[in-house]
Amino acid sequence: MSLRVLILGGTTEASALARHIAGDARLAPILSLAGRTSNPTAQPIAMRSGGFGGIAGLVGFLRDNAIEAVVDATHPYADQMSRHAVTACHETGTPLASLLRPEWQPFAGDRWQAVPDFAAAAQALGATPRRVFLSLGRQELPVFAAAPQHRYIARLIERPDGTRLPPDLKLVQARGPFDIEAERQLLTGEKIEVVVSKNAGGTATYAKIEAARALALPVVMIARPHKPTGHLMTGVEDVVRWLHGRIPRGV
Repeated sequence: MSLRVLILGGTTEASALARHIAGDARLAPILSLAGRTSNPTAQPIAMRSGGFGGIAGLVGFLRDNAIEAVVDATHPYADQMSRHAVTACHETGTPLASLLRPEWQPFAGDRWQAVPDFAAAAQALGATPRRVFLSLGRQELPVFAAAPQHRYIARLIERPDGTRLPPDLKLVQARGPFDIEAERQLLTGEKIEVVVSKNAGGTATYAKIEAARALALPVVMIARPHKPTGHLMTGVEDVVRWLHGRIPRGV
């Protein structure tokens, strides 16, 4: 029998893990996506999309599908899903590995202003109108409607709908990874004066931080929320070894 594994995904690390274990007959993985994009990237393993219905729904899914291990490879800011995973795995006795990419660290030349949350980021922009590049998700855009004096350029995978948005907002639809030269062109072409970013970590979107450094632009850096974890890991290879270690002998 193969080890039945639920991967909570939506990140480059989750996709890398899916590619790594695809075709491994010892594992029977399911990759779960939150369903926030209508056209997610195809994956080489079984997939599901959408929420579970809270902790009770996730507990039911784990039991109904006889899940034997869970890997939380969600975004560093998906703290609610991680809380649910920790609670559900504890309730069902399911082993949980948490794949969490390290935070970005400031380098010489970076002009970061650290803030605790999105509301603080909007306030940190100040009263004087500025041209602002928002590197966030569409769920966070409404927060900046509280600072309508600024000109915002936001890059998203999909356009937001049914939300209150800043009045002076330009949307750029694109999916990473991005390179530093393209980011420099975007920031200079849009005459950006300040960048607002999550501290997402990883390489897929780091080029904007490098471009801001090269252009001496300030960055309002939003701190990560507290993210509960199981067995904390920072690399795909570590997770694969952990999964292989849970395979019953003789399989």
